[in-house]
Amino acid sequence: MSMSLDSHIEKVLWTQDQILDRVAQIASQITLDFKAAPDPPLFVGVATGAFLFLADLVKRVQFPLFVDLVRAQSYGSGTLSNGAPSISLDLKLDVKGKHVILVEDIVDTGCTLSCLIEHLEAKGVSSVSICAFLDKPTRRKVHIKLVGDGKFYKGFE
Repeated sequence: MSMSLDSHIEKVLWTQDQILDRVAQIASQITLDFKAAPDPPLFVGVATGAFLFLADLVKRVQFPLFVDLVRAQSYGSGTLSNGAPSISLDLKLDVKGKHVILVEDIVDTGCTLSCLIEHLEAKGVSSVSICAFLDKPTRRKVHIKLVGDGKFYKGFE
């Protein structure tokens, strides 16, 4: 007996077409916001959850760009955040004076994101924007403070 890959899915919230449409809209907005910038922003994916969203997004952005990955762990061994994330994979690229767009799959409590923003600030970035596939503001435990003239791009809420 063969089981289909999505047999465990209770309800589809967004179709693949809806998702790709939304990703294209965000990419257009980012393109508009940064097209005139003297220095293109650096896209930093939060590994490993964001990598597919990151790939779909940067393919649609209409300017030359750099991509890097960072990994922060806040879950210990379980699925409940222990609220104290640590950087377990750092950036390879120098971000000093750069605008960074942190690309995240899900923004939940905000603890991991806040930790990453502080980490980037310490490295001397000029600004930080967030680009989240899914935002869950009702689960927020900390206020997410953007850096410089950073923006918060959201796919879905």
